[in-house]
Amino acid sequence: MISDKNEAMSNQKNDSLARDTSIDPFAGRIVVGMDGSEGSVKAARWAVREARARGRGITLTHAIMPTTASSAFGISAPPRLDLIDDLRNGSIEHLTRIAADLDCTDVDVVVEIGTPSALLLTASDTADLLVIGSRGRGGFAALLLGSVGSQVASHSSCPVIVMRDDPRLDAQEIVVGLDGSSHSVAALDFAFDEASRHGFSIIAVHAWDVPSFDVIITPDGPVPLPLEHSADNEARLTAKILAGYTEQYPDVDVVEHLVRASAVHALLKAATNAAMIVVGTRGRGAALGALLGSTSNAVLHKAKVPVAIVPVPPQELEAA
Repeated sequence: MISDKNEAMSNQKNDSLARDTSIDPFAGRIVVGMDGSEGSVKAARWAVREARARGRGITLTHAIMPTTASSAFGISAPPRLDLIDDLRNGSIEHLTRIAADLDCTDVDVVVEIGTPSALLLTASDTADLLVIGSRGRGGFAALLLGSVGSQVASHSSCPVIVMRDDPRLDAQEIVVGLDGSSHSVAALDFAFDEASRHGFSIIAVHAWDVPSFDVIITPDGPVPLPLEHSADNEARLTAKILAGYTEQYPDVDVVEHLVRASAVHALLKAATNAAMIVVGTRGRGAALGALLGSTSNAVLHKAKVPVAIVPVPPQELEAA
């Protein structure tokens, strides 16, 4: 027996589903990919606090992919329409119950037929944020384990928040990687905005290293690169990049963390007590602190806190 609150919320969600379908259900909202797993429910709960900070509504979304029947001759038959309706209605009811338990009054439910990646990428065109669990089942299983996860992370038009473990309750820091590329600038933009909204501080990590082939070429001689000059150059680059942000966000405390190490190691080590790690979609290359590619996969799989993957805004890509 559902409570009065749940019943009222259920009616609200059913009403929202009857809205004019020409209205974009994702525009300006925080979109959470749901699949019935505990990880996706955790993502929805995390989205509530973010919705408050941003003044946004939440849309819980799920993709259904009805199976097709095959004959003895290898001809596939489309699923029955009543089966599709049953799947869709069942998913709507399930998401509506989850929505009723969230401490948020503006929650919509969207269930579409199709693939998870297609649904999420379509949503990303107009959404404020995408939020997904790091492990799941059904519609969003293997998001981080194969091509689906790579596609969403690499091609989303808006930032993607991947929920790992919940951050500590007293976490007050956002760790962000920087390397001077346009992609790391996008990550910094997001990180400082997020820190300002939540009253967090920033740990800006700039990881750099000497290309290993230089050491291999001259194993018994000096490294053909003045390390002290390299460190000074990297420090100046870091200070130059951050200068504008400290002026724009005087309310955000910043700790610069310049380290000669791999980007993965530096980011994870700095994030021990972080509320979030923020990275861009690409970097300049491993030797100068690349942010994603193999680094992104490593951070996503090893991080113990939420990870934000931030793309360069489409308008800036078009202008480049």
